[in-house]
Amino acid sequence: MAATLHPARTIRRRATAIARRERNWGLIFLAPWIVGFLVFFLGPMIASLVFSFTNLVLVRPEETRFVGLDNWRRIFSDPLVLRSLAVTVRFLLISVPLSLALPLLLAVMLNSNHLAGKPIFRTLFYMPMMIPGVAGALIWLGVLNTQSGWINLFLHAVGIPAPDWFNDPNWVVPALTLVGLWGIGNTMLIMLAGLQNVPTELYDAAKVDGAGAVRSFFVITIPLISPVIFYNLVLSVIGAFQYFLTAYVIYNGLAGPGDSALFYMYNLYREAFVYYNMGYAATLAWGMFVVALMVTIGLFATARRWVYYAGGDA
Repeated sequence: MAATLHPARTIRRRATAIARRERNWGLIFLAPWIVGFLVFFLGPMIASLVFSFTNLVLVRPEETRFVGLDNWRRIFSDPLVLRSLAVTVRFLLISVPLSLALPLLLAVMLNSNHLAGKPIFRTLFYMPMMIPGVAGALIWLGVLNTQSGWINLFLHAVGIPAPDWFNDPNWVVPALTLVGLWGIGNTMLIMLAGLQNVPTELYDAAKVDGAGAVRSFFVITIPLISPVIFYNLVLSVIGAFQYFLTAYVIYNGLAGPGDSALFYMYNLYREAFVYYNMGYAATLAWGMFVVALMVTIGLFATARRWVYYAGGDA
């Protein structure tokens, strides 16, 4: 019996040694990411949480003291916070539905067997993603120029009153949404990948049952790519809360006419790097983190009702 068990013990020891060696090599390869996460992400997050309970001012660090929840109370009474949050939510409600619907429409078009030159169109739709955000904002300053922008020239040519995109407070958020739709190529490719994973047999069966293209789209396509839609929805919502760069470049660091471009992140940036109120800015950052976290949790809660996976509901 001992003779027969000895090879089994040897095999187990070798397997354990191999598993330990593979785990160690895995940790070695993960070490750069782990160090980077601890130094550049977790460390600053913990530091900002500590700063949120102080009155830290960057130009007078020696005066820093613990203020408890004063910064958090200030958030709820600061009119700029409420105004910037309202601008951000308005942008979210306009941009997120469009940033999902338009890429899905383009993906459906590129997934069609009747469209010639699909690789060319995929490249063209994705190309704006390769342009840096600052350069893209400057390009759109010309495109939406009130006097010489080609969109306004076209609207004038067909007899439609052209809006003053970046100077009319009512049009600032729609204009920035239009600028953001220029970079939907990445979302479109993800949607296209989801569409290409839908079994064609389901469409054939629906056609036999008399379902048209529109009904098949809503009954088959949408449910089967709902995980992809949900993924892009979460990213779009988080991105809308973090919106900052394009508006900052277009308005040259200002808040736009009537504070119509005063996004939450711009207000945070101004508190931190214009007024140097780093303690209050850290509180604003954590406030946005809490809001985004709550919205994301809410989205995951609703996902159980409309997101479907191969193994069942979400």
